Amino acid sequence: MDGSRLKFFSMHNRIKGKSLWVLLICQLAITTWAAGQSTASQGSTVLWYTKPATQWLEALPIGNGRMGGMLFGGIRSEHLQFNDQSLVTGTTQKMGYYQPFGDVFVELDSVGPVRNYRRELNLQNAVHTVQYEANGVRFERIAFASFPDQVQVLHFSANKPGQLTGIIRLSDAHQAPVRIEDDKLMATGTLDNGMTHESQVRVMAKGGHVSVTAAGIRISKATTVTVLLAAGTSFINDESRNFTGLHPHPTLSHRLDKASKRSIEELKSAHTKDYQSLFGRVNLQLGVSGTEAAQPTPDRLAAYAQGKTDPALDALLFQYGRYLLISSSRPGGLPANLQGLWNAETKPAWYSQYTTNINVEMNYWLAEQTNLPECHMPLFDWTENLARVQKKSPDPALKTDKGWIIYSTNNTMGGTSGWHIHRPGSAWLSQHFWEHYAFGGDKTFLKDRAYPLLKAVTEYWVSHLVVGKNGKLITPDGWSPEHGPGRNEKDVSEYPGASYDQQIVYDLFTNYLDAARILGVDKAYCTKIDAMRNQLLGPQIGKWGQLQEWMDDVDDPNDHHRHNSHLFAVHPGRQIQPLTTPDWAKAALVSLKARGDKSVGWSSAWKINLYARLREPGHAYALVQRLVTPRDLKKTGYSDEGGSYPNLFGVGPPFQIDSNFGYTAGVTEMLLQSHAGEIDLLPALPTAWPEGQVSGLRARGGVTVAMRWKKGVLDQAQLRADRTGLFTVRYGQLVKQIRLVAGHPTTVNQALQ
Repeated sequence: MDGSRLKFFSMHNRIKGKSLWVLLICQLAITTWAAGQSTASQGSTVLWYTKPATQWLEALPIGNGRMGGMLFGGIRSEHLQFNDQSLVTGTTQKMGYYQPFGDVFVELDSVGPVRNYRRELNLQNAVHTVQYEANGVRFERIAFASFPDQVQVLHFSANKPGQLTGIIRLSDAHQAPVRIEDDKLMATGTLDNGMTHESQVRVMAKGGHVSVTAAGIRISKATTVTVLLAAGTSFINDESRNFTGLHPHPTLSHRLDKASKRSIEELKSAHTKDYQSLFGRVNLQLGVSGTEAAQPTPDRLAAYAQGKTDPALDALLFQYGRYLLISSSRPGGLPANLQGLWNAETKPAWYSQYTTNINVEMNYWLAEQTNLPECHMPLFDWTENLARVQKKSPDPALKTDKGWIIYSTNNTMGGTSGWHIHRPGSAWLSQHFWEHYAFGGDKTFLKDRAYPLLKAVTEYWVSHLVVGKNGKLITPDGWSPEHGPGRNEKDVSEYPGASYDQQIVYDLFTNYLDAARILGVDKAYCTKIDAMRNQLLGPQIGKWGQLQEWMDDVDDPNDHHRHNSHLFAVHPGRQIQPLTTPDWAKAALVSLKARGDKSVGWSSAWKINLYARLREPGHAYALVQRLVTPRDLKKTGYSDEGGSYPNLFGVGPPFQIDSNFGYTAGVTEMLLQSHAGEIDLLPALPTAWPEGQVSGLRARGGVTVAMRWKKGVLDQAQLRADRTGLFTVRYGQLVKQIRLVAGHPTTVNQALQ
């Protein structure tokens, strides 16, 4: 534990006037406790393996928010399969697929029998490492994707001179020819949609000799070798320019030239400093088993599958979600897609793009909660571009007088799959704009970006709602993704008043009203929206005690569909809460249990969040276990088992990153909630995590929260507000208002004193 984490346990707010011996005892206790966490910390932030990857789902991911790579860690041949998030075959009118970019191979001469092999991914510094011994020589390689330098770096070294001999090759996934230019390997091609793409590789070595040949760049008897990769496309994230920018060649050449002038220490230092400025904000420890740091990840997964408790593995998957979001979503880029930005298939499942009836939204549930608001920004840029593309679309199904609507799945440029209009999709996306303000309090963002979008989508629904047979306002053409009342996957008929639509519109109106009141604008219009919100058909309880999915009471208790769309009001909405709407919450729990636990990974992740909001820690944790449990690599098709692959990617077909992101959000909801106007401490703490501590989580209202608990009971919590004011804090049944002073941490005990 570093010094910044010890600030959580600062005693200055609680020992004024106390005797010196109390201070000394407290400091001793803190030091002892912190020392005991070192093993758990390592086990909670390192994935490691005793052999190379032989399959893609065993390889380990790196990424700089724009460019990603999968590393296999071979002994004689290192394989880096890489992507750029903008390389798609679609347009503003055609869906297309997210594409693999290419591969870099570093093939080394045989070094004889290998001992003590280890490959690892350290989430603390986002560095991939391979180490082994051969013929009395210790070999090491590190790899990372640098955001500051916009390159991927592979560095090979040996503890004796002249031990590295081999060849570096570049290949393009779209058969672009590889050429040699200025001592670099280059591959330049153009997709059918006109998008130009290029990759460049430069190699530097100390000792030995480097030569460029037709087969690649050859190194001979070097002591260290550094491989730099830059890749990019002509895509520009700007709808007004039809997403078409300049040829990437000059930019890539500049990046490589700049990076090649820096030492490996300088490159790594810049990368680590940048990455840790984000990742280091949150620390989570869920207990110490004493063996997790000493066991490779596959062994821990296997033991977990046999029922062994490993809370540090639960924490590892939590931090892995944060690592993956930082690695796949950075300001200026595109949002994380269905696979983040890691993909090796030319026709990946569901295009590996953006599905708006849960998946892309789930990708960002963790952003504000786990202190990564910067990583949220690409979603806002993409949504605003998407709105402009849809408004210009010649498709008559997208025509609206007010606001805008979308199809279920869209690509980087707003092109659509053409499968099923998803009317509430734009409203769900708008929720993220409100949440960014709710957590961070940026009024400029609220005024300039969130409010205009919220109002535009609100205006659409004002014009689209109708009065139903019961006198309530309903959506005339609702949906409950991705099925109808008959549970038929092909039944996507329109049903008036579907709960999914009704709940999202309620959430939209609520967010709009809150935003308008904060800004002090459109008071007359707010009065109208408030009245319409009150007239909306609300949640209904059906004949078997369920929260109805449909306006009519036709729900099937044997419907085990993966979507939990009619529970939006529980999470991520805020209409249904156990403490304020207990009857609805009870009915929601009936519906959730009826859906069952067996489902694809992202659905299980959503259920963690739902059970946490319903204050059901035991069931939430059962789904945590479900997502951590390893799955057979021989079964990579559609699965209703959920779980994790050897590299901890969440199971989908073959994997979907929303499982990872949704898991992290769900664990956060178990530890901290703030959607009901209260900062709710440990609302769904399971018995499986009796001891633990967390710091750096964020609550709505701009409060950073740290907590420590023992024997399942809160020991102490620290609250640090961005603004001075009164905040309502809850622990269990105890609720108190606490005055927080901006920038000054306040520590409370289990009695909130």
